[in-house]
Amino acid sequence: MSGHYEAPIREPLIIGHKTYHDITEDIARPIEERAGKLWWISLYAALVLFIYGFGCIAYTIGTGIGAWGLNRTINWGWDITNFVWWVGIGHAGTLISAVLLLFRQRWRMSVNRSAEAMTIFAVVQAAIFPLIHMGRVWVGYWVFPLPNQFGSLWTNFNSPLLWDVFAICTYFSVSTVFWFIGLIPDFAMIRDRAKTPWTKKIYTLLSFGWGGKAKHWQRFEEVSLVLAGLATPLVFSVHTTVSFDFATSVIKGWHSTIYPPYFVAGAIFSGFAMVQTLLLIARKVCHLEDYITMYHIEIMNIVIVLTGGMVTVAYATEYFIGWYSGSRYEDFTYLSPGAAVGPYWWAFWALIICNLVIPALFWFKRIRTNIIATFIIALIINIGMWFERFDIIVINLSRDYLPGSWTMFKPTIIDVGVYLGTIGFFSTLFLLYARTFPVIAQAELKSILKISGETYKVKEGDEHH
Repeated sequence: MSGHYEAPIREPLIIGHKTYHDITEDIARPIEERAGKLWWISLYAALVLFIYGFGCIAYTIGTGIGAWGLNRTINWGWDITNFVWWVGIGHAGTLISAVLLLFRQRWRMSVNRSAEAMTIFAVVQAAIFPLIHMGRVWVGYWVFPLPNQFGSLWTNFNSPLLWDVFAICTYFSVSTVFWFIGLIPDFAMIRDRAKTPWTKKIYTLLSFGWGGKAKHWQRFEEVSLVLAGLATPLVFSVHTTVSFDFATSVIKGWHSTIYPPYFVAGAIFSGFAMVQTLLLIARKVCHLEDYITMYHIEIMNIVIVLTGGMVTVAYATEYFIGWYSGSRYEDFTYLSPGAAVGPYWWAFWALIICNLVIPALFWFKRIRTNIIATFIIALIINIGMWFERFDIIVINLSRDYLPGSWTMFKPTIIDVGVYLGTIGFFSTLFLLYARTFPVIAQAELKSILKISGETYKVKEGDEHH
């Protein structure tokens, strides 16, 4: 154990003088006890949004894409904005799970489970938009390579839209397996504590015969490392592939080599902000303050500052390229002097304020360690990243090379309804997950209790004194 010694100067990751039994009780409590009033209110609100959004999707399928605010110039609008936004939000889950596991970062153990769940639920929301944007949902399987028996249908492997399908399907598959593998020891814990036969049968099935033997743990560790190694390239490849939708085009403002790294940094930026938002809610509602500590919150805010700095450099580069090119067509891209004072000025300045100005407050430790301020800033970052995607797509398309085709985009109530519906769907899935699955990996927490628990760190510190 000497190689795993943690210096007393480091803040404990588990506070409250916990024992192994305390960890089990605290993690199992939200699943075994009745849901509180706040959970039910949140679920009803999420279901209302979900049902409204489902109605808008049904209306879109029955009426056609003309129900949206698209026109002959802006044929990508609200829907693709939301698609890229949701994919970006799902980015942080794999980063926290896979990359930080490979780097042996112990602070991930309190936040990785919710981050992984958020990834899966966000990718589900993202998949909705390309599907309904086709117009004919019932032939959505045409995006996949098909055998010749389907007729003379040739898939264009040169299209980045097809690359999206492969990248996101791979991302979803690996993330789901990684998430489920990590849950198996916790499912066994719930199985052993089950008080009703029905509950015991469900969790017995989910736990795959887990018995906690040394061989089981060995295989668990090996599979986790292999999946983490597979998932790590996905952190960089998935949103890079999404950026190719734009970077491989000839549309001004999109045709840029900075897009792949810029999209990855922006995705991690927005993904960590969403993880922070969800964790602060789960921390309060599930009474997990002793496991999701202020130290965890501050570390995640530091990552937000880091990725926010990368995004800021990308913004400055894009703005400079638009100005330095001397091209009048580049003067109305999403980051340009024309965008700052043009008809979409409000979207431009919302992007700058929400993504550059407000997150800079995290440079101050007093703000970085304030829960209310963190929650508000995380929400603002999510809003700002949505405006970034809106600006990239709508502003760039609204001013074409032909002045006669210049136009404005105005979303309809159906556009807004579909987006609100995905937020409701995402919230519903996350609330149900928090009531049926352990929000924190209790087995991993127990593995660091004697090196990062408050009681044991005090003892080590006393020994050194």
